[in-house]
Amino acid sequence: MCNSNNPYIPVASEILEIIEHTDKEWTFRTKTDTSKVKPGQFYEISLPRYGESPISVSGIGPDYVDLTIRNVGKVTGVIFGYRPGDKLLLRGPYGNGFDINEYKGRDLVVVAGGSALAPVRGIIEYVYDHKEEFKSFKLIVGFKSPADVLFAKDLEKWDQRLDILVTVDGADEGYTGNIGLVTKYIPELNIDIDQASAVVVGPPMMMKFAVAEFLKLNIAESNVWVSYERRMHCGIGKCGHCKMDSTYICLDGPVFSYDFAKNLVD
Repeated sequence: MCNSNNPYIPVASEILEIIEHTDKEWTFRTKTDTSKVKPGQFYEISLPRYGESPISVSGIGPDYVDLTIRNVGKVTGVIFGYRPGDKLLLRGPYGNGFDINEYKGRDLVVVAGGSALAPVRGIIEYVYDHKEEFKSFKLIVGFKSPADVLFAKDLEKWDQRLDILVTVDGADEGYTGNIGLVTKYIPELNIDIDQASAVVVGPPMMMKFAVAEFLKLNIAESNVWVSYERRMHCGIGKCGHCKMDSTYICLDGPVFSYDFAKNLVD
């Protein structure tokens, strides 16, 4: 969704709905052509006088994308003042995203930490609607506390058809759910190692140790997929901030198989 003559010029997109998950994390559903959008890609939200912010796609509809935003800075603070009917300036989508065809017919495990559930939500939604195309599916998602859980209604819906495990780092007395890091549950997986694919997205340290657990299970590095979404910047490889070695995360990523990603040096 960019100006065809100038990739720097964004296009106005109407906000159709705002879904509030927590005090700081909201999903903005914006009217957009989704014919070329894949889970794991991202858009740049442009605000004149304030700047731009790269935001991962958290949902793909027939004529809209969901952009889940955390209110942590100048640009996002202004966005949180918008309401349905207002328009966001978008350019994108950028990046390569997740190729769901890579996972069909296999045991697919998705591990996400906190707000990183957003970029993999499109994968989960696809599996929910096409469960028969996969040998099995497991989602392991972790949050800091019960109050930080995102997409709570989606998690309840997915749990009706899929194997969903939600865990938190810590909770007050009375909480009856799972407690512990996502890495605690990876060794317990019952999967066919030769027919398994893993998607890991989250904070860098969480990704490092989660991938290590999958490698201990002898899953091939080429069947483990990660996203370096936190490195996204201008989207078109001009600013250079996303560059790792000779790789531009905005152009060549943010999704990589681990056998490639492990060699990227910041």
